[in-house]
Amino acid sequence: MEARRIFHDKASLPDGFIVEMTTWQLPEPSMERPHGLKYSLFFGREGRRIVGYDNERGKGYHKHLDEKEVACCFVSVEQLVADFLADVQRWNGAS
Repeated sequence: MEARRIFHDKASLPDGFIVEMTTWQLPEPSMERPHGLKYSLFFGREGRRIVGYDNERGKGYHKHLDEKEVACCFVSVEQLVADFLADVQRWNGAS
């Protein structure tokens, strides 16, 4: 059985930025993904990730802030989205 996409949303903002969030339900939890979810949250422009959250196989839960990759914890989908949007907002306030 393959992963099943359970959520997807993509917004193209007037200033050319993109916010895209996708979550998949995995066939079963694993050591790397004990919550049984795979996710990818993206903020940036075409060809440039500014803020990204994912749990790519072999890397665990982590986020990308510009060029830096930082480990992070997964508590819940709601907290994940809240943390992601807070990082996007911080970046927008700094730009």
